[in-house]
Amino acid sequence: MKDYRLTDWLPTTKKEVELRNWDELDIILFSGDAYVDHPSFGAAVIGRVLEAQGLKIAIIPQPNWRDDLRDFKKLGKPNLFFGISAGAMDSMVNKYTANKRLRSEDAYTPDGRHDMRPEYPTIVYSQILKKLYPDIPVIIGGIEASLRRLTHYDYWKDTLQKSILIESGADMLVYGMGEKSIIEIANQLKAGTPFTSLTHIPQTAFAWPKQEILSQKTADDILLYSHEACLKDKKKQAANFRSIEEESNKYHAQRILQEVDDKTIIVNPPYPPMSQQEIDFSFDLPYTRLPHPKYKNKRIPAYDMIKFSVNIHRGCFGGCAFCTISAHQGKFISSRSEASILKEVEEITRLPDFKGYLSDLGGPSANMYYMGGKKIELCKKCKRPSCIHPGICPNLNIDHTPLLKLYKKVDAIKGIKKSFIGSGVRYDLLLPSGKDLQTRQSATEYTRELIKNHVSGRLKVAPEHTSDNVLAVMRKPSFSQFEIFKKIFDKINTEHNLKQQLIPYFISSHPGSTPADMAELAVITKNLNFQLEQVQDFTPTPMTTATEAYYSGYHPYTLTPIYTARTSKEKLAQRQFFFWYVKEYRNQITHELRKIGRKDLIQKLYGKHS
Repeated sequence: MKDYRLTDWLPTTKKEVELRNWDELDIILFSGDAYVDHPSFGAAVIGRVLEAQGLKIAIIPQPNWRDDLRDFKKLGKPNLFFGISAGAMDSMVNKYTANKRLRSEDAYTPDGRHDMRPEYPTIVYSQILKKLYPDIPVIIGGIEASLRRLTHYDYWKDTLQKSILIESGADMLVYGMGEKSIIEIANQLKAGTPFTSLTHIPQTAFAWPKQEILSQKTADDILLYSHEACLKDKKKQAANFRSIEEESNKYHAQRILQEVDDKTIIVNPPYPPMSQQEIDFSFDLPYTRLPHPKYKNKRIPAYDMIKFSVNIHRGCFGGCAFCTISAHQGKFISSRSEASILKEVEEITRLPDFKGYLSDLGGPSANMYYMGGKKIELCKKCKRPSCIHPGICPNLNIDHTPLLKLYKKVDAIKGIKKSFIGSGVRYDLLLPSGKDLQTRQSATEYTRELIKNHVSGRLKVAPEHTSDNVLAVMRKPSFSQFEIFKKIFDKINTEHNLKQQLIPYFISSHPGSTPADMAELAVITKNLNFQLEQVQDFTPTPMTTATEAYYSGYHPYTLTPIYTARTSKEKLAQRQFFFWYVKEYRNQITHELRKIGRKDLIQKLYGKHS
């Protein structure tokens, strides 16, 4: 292993800045996470790409916001701007369960401590910096800011909230994977462009005085219902979301405007998908891949999970109604080159505690590497949120051959004993029925290769529900496809004398799901010999179709009413069906089935004498 010096990490203290012989900083980044210098941690990525522009960068991880604010003062003012990210996860999802209970640990904090970041760090840090340094621009980014760029429902406050730009007081918001935007901003500021002139940079949002924007509005702009109008009419909030999601998933999107108070929020269209050269550049920067030395002898749970994993692509074209990945990373896949991936794998083999086992070779989905439109011109006209629902787009290339080649090259690297696939697998991509023989053969070969050589005892898949009506709302394939895949999985296991498990993930209380749907889920999964473990209640997170349906009571695409379990009692009535096999739930489940008029299911769950 390479012997690292303290200066191999981006500086986090005044002493570390002085070790580099710097007497000033261009940009200071604040992060709600511990500083792990690894391409899976956003603050490290942004810091490294800015460093690569020749800029002097420092990171202040998990600043103390309670005391005299010395962490916000210790490095002084930067020449260009302050950057803020709440962390790699939404801070509220990171802190609380779907039942709003405190999680057992904060995975992105040393030793899992709960007290190292506030709720909504983006807002807290930004307000502090604007008060201390009102003349220095503050730019917010990361998933927490990205998903709150416009009026949004906040599950933890149970209210409709204004754009986070308003509450935080920040000067600009970078949404999505922000490397290209932040480089452009930094380079323009370094060249002397006034900050107030940076109004046309893609993938940014900012607040402007309402009257001043009237003269700049164009016919192509999409004007949403105002925040105030959405407060009065939930259906308008639902209608807004359709426009937001469609523009987020277009190759060439329009500018979005929304009025709030005396301002207009302006969201510039995103950049086109990253090229392979651009994504390789981001991943190939000189990361140490290690936590900062200040955390010596401390455990950072999220780092332990990913230290021996490799991200091979960005983006997801699944478009699941409850998922924020496409809202943040986009639906178009940006794949790294084999050379970039193999170089990272070789770096991992040199880590002192690596035993030869890669924990994951995946991404937002395990098997979308190198996939995309066959005719890109058709993709540029499309605004579907999902390329595979309600069916796989005929223009979508789902050939698994590049992924198979990658697996074989990774496994051939000296020091690799096994490469496991820890990311979720889209089994609907493994069951193609089209005319393309190459695609069908590659799916069959990939399925066998995956199950035979890349499963660490348990393969994760996410059918999410068994009801086709609920699955249609979720934008997930019919459960019959899972049943077909399970038969294939069992057959391959038998042929190779493997004793591996298929672990399905399910969600209760999703919009559209009723207690009867959950009762049928219990019966169906019982008949498949599952006693479910990987289950959760639906958690409404900003900027998803399901969250807008949960809040408004309307499906954003049809504006028709949709049932959703909202109270604790309603949610428990659904969740308990996951655990039909637990003795303590039997009386409650039997009572619920009688109440909804489904006595027929009692016998199916508990036998004739129930």
